[in-house]
Amino acid sequence: MDEILIRPVGPADLPGLKRLHDLAFGGPDEARLVELLHGRGKAVVSLAALSQGNIVGHILFSPVNFRPPHPDIRALGLAPLAVLPEHQNQGIGALLTRRGLADCETCGWQVVIVLGHPTYYPRFGFRPADELGLDNEYGAGEAFMALELVPHTLDGIRLQSIRPVACYADEFKEIGV
Repeated sequence: MDEILIRPVGPADLPGLKRLHDLAFGGPDEARLVELLHGRGKAVVSLAALSQGNIVGHILFSPVNFRPPHPDIRALGLAPLAVLPEHQNQGIGALLTRRGLADCETCGWQVVIVLGHPTYYPRFGFRPADELGLDNEYGAGEAFMALELVPHTLDGIRLQSIRPVACYADEFKEIGV
């Protein structure tokens, strides 16, 4: 594998991200989502992976809301995570995820949620969100996971009779992903 550089996304990267997401997901939805989140200032942490100067991977974290509200909990949603098909299974997604989570923690975020493959994300510390007292609006079961960057952040939620629903940014609904 070539040396991979992970760095924050800049405005000049957006055309390359569109191409990346179109190829990685086989359609325009995730690329449009990235464009909207960046354009509306909701791309809290957005990192590109470069190989030989070309973007080969991307990860984005955007704000999460809770129903009912929990303004004392600072949470982000991980999505999307993409790697060009010809660069997959080389550890680039893991590099992006580890660096992204570290950046989220450094910036003072407490919790990250993800709707993803239940055998992939536990290696980074994610657990089924229902174990932490969170519900989701997708009916996703074990594919909906959470990670407490600050231990015990969700302890109070687990004791509540009404499980809060963790909701990705409205742009996800707008795109339909």
